[in-house]
Amino acid sequence: MNMHLERLQKVRSRIDSACRERGRDPASVQLLAVSKQQDANAIRALHALGQVDFGENRLQEAVEKQSILKDLDLFWHFIGPVQSNKTRDIAAHFDWVQSVDREKILRRLNEQRPAHLPPLNICLQVNIDHEPQKAGAPVRQVAALARSASECPRLRLRGLMCIPALTEDEARTRGSFDALVALARSLRKDGHRLDTLSMGMSGDLELAVACGSTLVRVGTDLFGPRQARA
Repeated sequence: MNMHLERLQKVRSRIDSACRERGRDPASVQLLAVSKQQDANAIRALHALGQVDFGENRLQEAVEKQSILKDLDLFWHFIGPVQSNKTRDIAAHFDWVQSVDREKILRRLNEQRPAHLPPLNICLQVNIDHEPQKAGAPVRQVAALARSASECPRLRLRGLMCIPALTEDEARTRGSFDALVALARSLRKDGHRLDTLSMGMSGDLELAVACGSTLVRVGTDLFGPRQARA
């Protein structure tokens, strides 16, 4: 437990310091614990310390953990690429999907969200640096996707998510974050009530917070090295 407490305190301290430097309330930045390839006991330990939001990118692995941890009040975020044949289970088992990047996926999640559950929170994943190998909607398609999302009664469009290009050039990363912020601003002007900018991970969360992130996704710095898969 002490190990988990130390890691959680360090990450939260980084978020708090980044917020103070920008005159922001630390409560305005949500911490998502990326628990992929971590066991259920580690999630339980972090939950005991007050962490309630967890991110997974593999459906089967996530559903297994959810079954083991069904006694806990957790919020589950799907953060991996969404395959069409997985939308029904994702719609049924998650509170958030942060990686929606196609009209087809929007429609399927909306149609397959169980009626007894509240609307599914979604973020549109944006390929902000136009990388052909990376998931995410092209910037030019995001406005149309947002309009489609607003027509889906079983979905609630919350914001945008991006994974910038891997680079040591801080100015380039800042430009990517700034571009996502500008895109969100444009969508708000069109009437979309966005409250979430999911950007920033372990290596760049301070920069992301400085640029306006409201949700940072942190894995290894909270859990330690990922467990090897069999």
